[in-house]
Amino acid sequence: MKRCTKCGLPETHETISFDSDGVCNICRQHEFKKDKIDWQERKKQLDALIEEHRGKADYDCIVPFSGGKDSTWTLYYLVKEYGIKPLVVRFDHGFMRPNLEENVKRTVRRLGVDILSFTPNWKIVQRLMLQSFLEKGDFCWHCHTGIFSYPMWIAIEKKVPLIFWGEPSAEYTAYFSYDQAEEVDEKRFNRYVNLGISSEDMFVRLGGTVDVRDLKPYSYPPLKELRSLRYRSVCLGSYIPWDVKRQAATIESELGWQGDRVENVPPQYGYEKIECYMQGVRDYIKYIKRGYSRPSHLVALDVRNGRMTKEEGEELIEKYEGRRPWSLDLFLEFVGLSEQEFLEVAMSHQVSPYVHEPERTLPGEKTADHARWSREGPMVRIDAESILARWRARNARTNT
Repeated sequence: MKRCTKCGLPETHETISFDSDGVCNICRQHEFKKDKIDWQERKKQLDALIEEHRGKADYDCIVPFSGGKDSTWTLYYLVKEYGIKPLVVRFDHGFMRPNLEENVKRTVRRLGVDILSFTPNWKIVQRLMLQSFLEKGDFCWHCHTGIFSYPMWIAIEKKVPLIFWGEPSAEYTAYFSYDQAEEVDEKRFNRYVNLGISSEDMFVRLGGTVDVRDLKPYSYPPLKELRSLRYRSVCLGSYIPWDVKRQAATIESELGWQGDRVENVPPQYGYEKIECYMQGVRDYIKYIKRGYSRPSHLVALDVRNGRMTKEEGEELIEKYEGRRPWSLDLFLEFVGLSEQEFLEVAMSHQVSPYVHEPERTLPGEKTADHARWSREGPMVRIDAESILARWRARNARTNT
């Protein structure tokens, strides 16, 4: 596969392209971020935005929050820098790890903020996981959509027009660029978040097996209601330069936030994606589809920031990437698939020119908290079989 001559990301990375020097557009965006943006002027814009909304509602803003490094930094920065009163809104996707829960409790207590947490119907989540895995090779549709839509419904309900997210998507992809302040709106939701499947689409694809009301947390609110609120939904990273390593070190020292081991991620990245015990499965699927996963992404960031050479990064990638995670057994139980069926589905979503070779897969290491991960029981097996059969039939028609 062709790879960026600077950071090493492959041609199967979403939205990637290469210039005449073989350097990818993501690297070029980071150069623009470092050299072209007037961050002092952006900070003044942030000051003005906050003062415009301060004291106008029961809360000055909403901060969507998982408890991971980015949302924790966002909350910390806004409270410490501006002394504002936020409403912290948390969408619990169903796979929160024990250390993450302790981090959340510690953070909200030390900062002194109100938190509102929502956990959706587990049986609906199981169906959504299976359906989105079949359709897109990504079982996280409920998480992607819920995290970005549910806080917007709360903004309408609580009449709080200002919503602060963390890093802009330009930090990792080219759906948007750093030369604009990225609005986290319905356009971004449809382009970057929902995998091209709306909640209405999902209702149809589930064949009426769920109540349409069950899908509301995953739907974006009507634009008319948001406009009447005069909402602003923005990325903090559009106004201050985003630096994950520095920010993680700050929340560790100031809030007692603790990192964790993540399946098949090098230990020096203990701040990365510690929220979800299904993260190893998601990274594994990405490797099956695209031939790379999280270690490549993390190495690319460090190479761009001059913290690692490309050759040092390649050694880490070789050691950790593409291994079978222990969490896969749990995932298969949750959605009612065998491992062979899992591989059949995942490999049907491969991105050319990568070709996966399952027989070369090595086992990954088990994390220390694996035994504490929630095991609520399997989906009814016959249901998964019938859904898989419909998917196979539709695929056969598409490919003929």
